Amino acid sequence: MNIFERRTTTQTVELRAKGDVRTAVGHAAVFGRLSQNLGGFVETVAAGAFTKTMEEQDIRALFNHNEDHVLGRAQSGTLRLVEDDEGLAYEIDLPDTSSGRDLAVSLERGDVTGSSFGFRVVEDEWGETEQGFPLRTLKQVSLRDVGPVTFPAYTDSRAALRSLAEARSLDLDTLVAASDAGDLRSILVPLAGASPDDVEDDGREQPTVIPARIGGLYS
Repeated sequence: MNIFERRTTTQTVELRAKGDVRTAVGHAAVFGRLSQNLGGFVETVAAGAFTKTMEEQDIRALFNHNEDHVLGRAQSGTLRLVEDDEGLAYEIDLPDTSSGRDLAVSLERGDVTGSSFGFRVVEDEWGETEQGFPLRTLKQVSLRDVGPVTFPAYTDSRAALRSLAEARSLDLDTLVAASDAGDLRSILVPLAGASPDDVEDDGREQPTVIPARIGGLYS
C-alpha cells in the first residue's frame, strides 16, 4: 500500500481580494525542477502528474495539512486546481472562519509564503541526474490536499524508497540504510549494468551530499 507523502514549494502564495471574497493563489508544485536532497536522492514532478487525480479526486485545501483547518474543497468550487506551464496552480476562496481570516492576514503580511501538496504515488520512475545522482520522477500521483504552509515540510525518505524497493525487488531496509548514508547510487548504478568499479571510478562529478531528511523543497 502506498504511503502518504508531502512536498513543499517555495513559490510565493498571494492574497487577492474581490469584494468580500479573499482568495489565496499559488502553486502547490512546480514541474521539472529538482528538489533538495531528500535522503540520498532528488526528485522532480513530471508535467501531467496531476491530470488524472484532478478529474477523479475531491481534493481539499488545508492549512499546514491540518484537517481541522479546511480552507476549500474541489467539489464545492471553493478550491480550483489547474495544471499550467509552471506546475499545479491553485485558487482557494478563503472561508469566513477564524482560521480563514487569520490566514488571510498572515498572507497579506507575508508571514506565510510556502505551499505544499499531500499525495500518494501512483506511478514514479527512478533514474539519474546528469551528475549521476539518484533521481525519482513523480509521473502520476493521487492528491489528498494542497494549500499554504508555515514551514517547509520535513520528508520521510522511507515512503519514496518503498516504491523503489517494490519496483526493483530490493530490500527496503537496505535502501533506507544506503539513503541515510548518502550512498543510494552504489546500489542503483549496478542495477543499470555498471560494475562496482564503474560506480567508484566513472569520472563523473559527484554532487555535494546534503544530510538526509532536511526537507522537500522545490525551489
